[in-house]
Amino acid sequence: MIYFDNSATSPVDEEVLEAMLPYLREEYGNPSSKYYCKAINAHRAVEEARSHVAKLLGAASEEIIFTSGATESTNFIIKGYMDYRRYYGDGRNHIITSVAEHKATLNTCKYLNGELYSNNDPTVSLFGDKRRVDRGYEATFVDVSNIGEITTEAVSAAIKPNTAMISAIYANNEIGTVSDVKSIAALCKKYGIAFHSDLTQAVGKVSLDVHDMGFDYASCSAHKIYGPKGIGAAYLKSDMFGIEPITAFMHGGEQESGYRGGTLAVHNIVGFGKAAEIALRDAKKNEKHLIELDKLLVAGLGNVPEISLTNPSEKRLPGIVSILVDKRDFNNERFIKKVSDELALSTGSACSAGEPSYVIKAIGLEKQVSKVIRITINKYTTEEDMQVLLSVLKENI
Repeated sequence: MIYFDNSATSPVDEEVLEAMLPYLREEYGNPSSKYYCKAINAHRAVEEARSHVAKLLGAASEEIIFTSGATESTNFIIKGYMDYRRYYGDGRNHIITSVAEHKATLNTCKYLNGELYSNNDPTVSLFGDKRRVDRGYEATFVDVSNIGEITTEAVSAAIKPNTAMISAIYANNEIGTVSDVKSIAALCKKYGIAFHSDLTQAVGKVSLDVHDMGFDYASCSAHKIYGPKGIGAAYLKSDMFGIEPITAFMHGGEQESGYRGGTLAVHNIVGFGKAAEIALRDAKKNEKHLIELDKLLVAGLGNVPEISLTNPSEKRLPGIVSILVDKRDFNNERFIKKVSDELALSTGSACSAGEPSYVIKAIGLEKQVSKVIRITINKYTTEEDMQVLLSVLKENI
């Protein structure tokens, strides 16, 4: 089977695995303990990893907080910032995001907006209708363009006097659309609004500098850059006084500067650090590889009359290709099952498995949502793999 579901997760790099193993075998100390060598070695390993992740993002080491993944980072940043500003700051309580965000952002904002309390939203079945509660916040979900772009104009039109934060994904995880988040960040600065971006799909694929781009907060995960699952990072901008206060998400001990209580998963953190180091080291080579294979794939798809791209524009991250199969009896779920012994494909985000893609609906393809397939490439994908993929698609479509 050839793997084409890399936006869901990537394989672990062999160098990453080798770096992690000592911290599962010999160096098992708690980095929050003191004085003895195993604790000191663990602490040093964590700080070295933090430095590598910071360099990949263009941040300072002290601005990186380790979490369990981008979903936790996004929850921590949005809930933490909104809580602190609402109850300890100037009282602003409004957040703006887009309808095409990852579920981590979308459902966090819906939670603050009083629309749900669980990710599968059982309020409908429990009470007979959709119950709304007042949590003291409000959220606006702006529409995207027909290619999934979050425009500065749409965001600007949604700003209100009580707007505290704007959250916009850099590269969409389903259709690869890249939005001009730097311009949105500049807009935020103009109005005294904090800006957060989900960088999960962009990290390791494009050059990033969160300082230059004007970000206040950002989220990412290790397992999208050939690192382990279960570890991610939150970027929190600092100034001459340190990180601006934000409410902790995990209350407990004083780990991670008091922002996230709990014993650190040293082996995962080391793996993340190594993955970040490799991503920075091999950035040009990997970017060139993804661009070349992306061009090969798009050219090959152009020879199949029934197939088109959901985002045919240049505003797309190479390596994420979402296709629409314009065939009357085609069903993406049945097709993916049929070819699953040969290819690993997806209909969209793994976090939305089992339900129609809201991203595809948001770009005006609601009636064709069952005809969309997502193909995502990694640094190990070969031209031969691509030819097999194209052959299977042509044969079956």
